[in-house]
Amino acid sequence: MYDTILLPTDGSAGIERVVEHAGELARVHDATVRALYVVDATSFTGLPMETSWDGVRQVLESEGETALEGVERLAPDDVHVEAATVEGTPSTEIVRYTREQPVDVVVMGTHGRGGIDRLLLGSVAERVVRKSAVPVVTVPVSEGAVDSDEVVEADADPAAGVESS
Repeated sequence: MYDTILLPTDGSAGIERVVEHAGELARVHDATVRALYVVDATSFTGLPMETSWDGVRQVLESEGETALEGVERLAPDDVHVEAATVEGTPSTEIVRYTREQPVDVVVMGTHGRGGIDRLLLGSVAERVVRKSAVPVVTVPVSEGAVDSDEVVEADADPAAGVESS
């Protein structure tokens, strides 16, 4: 059913749970995991003009390499992991990647923010769920989000709603 599993990462804490879930799916389906890091240039738009974009880009790319290496290190030995880096807005680039590459499912972390935090900060996972043409499995990465064994799977069709498993 799944040949390619996309695992977007930003290198944040809790990625172990996401990699574990993606690894189990990959084992069951004999699938490849594609780890994706998005260099988010938009988060630095407020920097003074004298700040060197090349220097910022190097830092972001280095963080991306570290994040992707973390996924490769955490993945089960019998799961093949490929790594890719793109530049742009995370949710937009993740959705674009699913449309331009052969991806069957996205497995990504969610911090489980609610209320004003979600309103102000937005949710990359929520935007991906709403716009993705392929199914998206969200794995809670913060301890307080939900029970550690609960995983929420959302249908790719936003009109279909969200299903819990």
